[in-house]
Amino acid sequence: MANTTGMATMWNVPNYVGELFLIGANQTPFLNMIGGLTGGRQYQAFDFPTAQPWALNSATQPAITENTSATAPTATTYVRGQDTNTVQIHQKAVNVSYAKQSTSRVVAADATTGDAMLGTQPVNDELDFQIQGNLRQVSLDVEYTFLQGTYQQATDADTAAKTRGIITATTTNAVAAAAAALSKDLIDELLRDMASNGSIFMNPVIFVNAFQKQKLTNIYGYAPESRNVGGVNINQIETDFAQLGVVWAPRMPTDTLLIAEMSVCAPVFCPVPGKGLLFYEELSKTGAAEKGQLYGQIGLDYGPEEYHGKITGLATS
Repeated sequence: MANTTGMATMWNVPNYVGELFLIGANQTPFLNMIGGLTGGRQYQAFDFPTAQPWALNSATQPAITENTSATAPTATTYVRGQDTNTVQIHQKAVNVSYAKQSTSRVVAADATTGDAMLGTQPVNDELDFQIQGNLRQVSLDVEYTFLQGTYQQATDADTAAKTRGIITATTTNAVAAAAAALSKDLIDELLRDMASNGSIFMNPVIFVNAFQKQKLTNIYGYAPESRNVGGVNINQIETDFAQLGVVWAPRMPTDTLLIAEMSVCAPVFCPVPGKGLLFYEELSKTGAAEKGQLYGQIGLDYGPEEYHGKITGLATS
């Protein structure tokens, strides 16, 4: 089954009978948990602030004599920083011929589908189906970008803005596994680093791919003895610093574990005046076809990167 490019016609997008199924691991849990494509923040610029970090000095014991205290000490100035990210363009085109839209009752019958009279064609509006399919693809692309995106600022009209994903952004609390298998020791090391660097642990969630999800269950799972029930599914871990939710995220790299502080994460939209955040609009006609596009300017606000943590380079087999 291969997707086609260009205009949808009767011949390259044939109708079939039977129930409609979307194939593949298409879940977008990170995007869903921070508001999806309908919630979040709006900013009337491509570049936007994610945090204004500042820090105190290391703790010391003062040694100030009475005579010294008679004169004010040298002032201490705390300097603030500025962390930023950018929205990027997400755009999908739709093009469906009039003939394709007119023939929803024509059903292909071949060795695969069998007799067309034995089933029902579930897609009665091809244009709507194509719009919804492209919208689902945008969601999948946004999920991947929010997790793994690499940053690029648009410095001119020929440079694509690219939002920084949370894995890429997380640099302070980063443990390199060096091809070692995921272990409690590695997770404990990451949690210690996060605690030492000021992670707030208000709503921390672990995101992992399927392989590391099974490893987590093996590490923390304990199944009570039973004659007719077996197996465990770890979806929350109790630690010294917080309870950590555990989420399987198909778009996570297989060799990476992410602990994201969800309380500071949100999608950011740069709205188009008079059109909205993520919208569909018709394009000018050049013939017997409906043309349109989905368009949005979307980025990730991950807050202070010091609140998140990651383990990279884990064994994947």
